[in-house]
Amino acid sequence: MAYVYPRRMRATRDLMRRRNHFMRKRAELFAHTQNTPSQYNLPEPLGRIAKPENREGLVERFDVSCVQMSIAANIDMIEAYDQVIAVLERDIIQSANVHDSGSYALLKTIPGVGRIIALNLLYEIENIDRFPRVQDFASSSRLVKCAKESNGKKYGSAGKKIGNAHLRWAFSEAAQLFLKGNQPARKYMEKIVSRYGKGKALSIMAHKLGRAVYFMLKNREGFNLNRFLTA
Repeated sequence: MAYVYPRRMRATRDLMRRRNHFMRKRAELFAHTQNTPSQYNLPEPLGRIAKPENREGLVERFDVSCVQMSIAANIDMIEAYDQVIAVLERDIIQSANVHDSGSYALLKTIPGVGRIIALNLLYEIENIDRFPRVQDFASSSRLVKCAKESNGKKYGSAGKKIGNAHLRWAFSEAAQLFLKGNQPARKYMEKIVSRYGKGKALSIMAHKLGRAVYFMLKNREGFNLNRFLTA
């Protein structure tokens, strides 16, 4: 029997995906704004304009009126996205505390995983019990390639698009955030990089985090760094 996603959680999951879509559009506006000075030979970069206080006087740094209008339009749209995204995040966090506050709290015990990545994981996973084995969860999260089998024989792996792309993104982000300011994890990562290279190492870390999340939610336990690094 196919698993049926509860309607309310599905609606919040879709709202979270919409929030992520707006974040990508906002990032495009930042990228365009940051790249504009090089087109007009401005001597200095614009700095960290993600912070609202660093946007003051931004338009006036350009001396061409059309460029000023373009930058001003970008800033207006960024500020509009800021307001919309903030409202969505407040609503989604309130929903998470109603739908499954325990799992949400557990996910935030992973170093580097804050409320947004935790929300993505919570709503894309929904219920860990729908995955009988950790291998099923890793495969569904695109953390491993799905094997092709027939009559018990393996015939390579299936396509990269099988599984949940949103979970794959969340675990990839979590793997990078996990390393920030986490010296034991960084030392562990260095060993993996020396053996497999940086790109492959990040995939391995994402897979390892995925397995950890599976057992955390199954066993209702917080993240254990020592166990993670020695397993």
